[in-house]
Amino acid sequence: MASHKLLHLEFAAVPLLALLFLSSALTASSQSVFSLDRYGGHGDGRHDDTQALAMAWKAACASPRPAIVLVPGGKRYLLKLVRLSGPCKSSVTLTVKGTLVASPNMADWSDKDRRHWIVFRSVDKLTVNGGGAIDGNGETWWKHSCKINKAMPCKEAPTALSFHYCTSLRVEDLKIVNSQQIHMSVEDCTNVQLARLSITASGTSPNTDGIHITRSRDVKVTNCKIKTGDDCMSIEDGTHNLHVSKVVCGPGHGISIGSLGDDNSRAEVSGITIDTVQLYGTTNGARIKTYQGGSGYAKDITFQNMIMYNVKNPIIIDQNYCDKAKPCGQQRSAVEVSNVVFKNIRGTTISKDAIKMNCSKNVPCHGITLQNINLKMQGGKGTTKSTCQNAKWRKSGTVLPQPCTAKN
Repeated sequence: MASHKLLHLEFAAVPLLALLFLSSALTASSQSVFSLDRYGGHGDGRHDDTQALAMAWKAACASPRPAIVLVPGGKRYLLKLVRLSGPCKSSVTLTVKGTLVASPNMADWSDKDRRHWIVFRSVDKLTVNGGGAIDGNGETWWKHSCKINKAMPCKEAPTALSFHYCTSLRVEDLKIVNSQQIHMSVEDCTNVQLARLSITASGTSPNTDGIHITRSRDVKVTNCKIKTGDDCMSIEDGTHNLHVSKVVCGPGHGISIGSLGDDNSRAEVSGITIDTVQLYGTTNGARIKTYQGGSGYAKDITFQNMIMYNVKNPIIIDQNYCDKAKPCGQQRSAVEVSNVVFKNIRGTTISKDAIKMNCSKNVPCHGITLQNINLKMQGGKGTTKSTCQNAKWRKSGTVLPQPCTAKN
């Protein structure tokens, strides 16, 4: 009887395996693949492959079935400014196995649009993945930045990857290196997941933010490593319901909400959670920065479970931020900062001011909570302190001098 049962199980497994094979074959055949090489791509890093990508995208976007635009592995495809627009007939995945590299010639960008390199616009259900690289070739641009060479005029430089008006966006398993300016910008997008990204540029490269998010909602960022010359993440006006977790940051300027309210503008930011982050040698740790003269709000914000190693400004709220060539004048209005939690933050700082709250005299910060904060001087060299202006806050389990009279 035992042998009959075994024989029955073996025969039963055959149709199951056949069904699994058939299912995978059907899945593969239900997707159309559009390789850059089919559209004239050279992949030698010397010939211009901009049109090959644009044509492959156009064909994929018109496909009635889910489509894959394939950047083959082991090759470097040289690109100038390219716009990849929707809406598309079905979902599209850009699978980068090789490298997309920016033209090293700055003259390939006109003054009409120096802000972009690879732009996705109005695409629903877009995925960008593949394990390959996006190389901005940014060294030439950095040398001509007015922040590096004071004799040069201040001009914008391209963002490597820009996503505008996209919904159900996934960007995962990519290396983004040496962007001309910002590495990735998510603007006016909804339902976004950014995962397992490696973003790298020189610590001295100017304005090379890692991930920039503005006017977008329902965004998740997880398992990313960001090493740049500016903010690892910059979170700006119109960002709502953002959750960041498991991010390693540094070098760079840390994780910043703002700047908000520049040029007397209105800014609205809410529902931000920054959780489980490590920062190495960054200028700032958890930062909120707003200009005087702005309006609106930054509220319901949590920075928690953060470890900082030799960070200059571990916790900072600055409602008097100014990066203009001339000093910013005193103004009465400000972006209201409220309901902010700094929780479970520990590590070392290279400056004595571990907590700085420089809030507006006319629109003070309020509802600020400090809970379980333990920040010490690097190498145990002296004691840390906190400074505070115009902030209403409360603390719990914080190993730091009290910065000002506690208020609720």
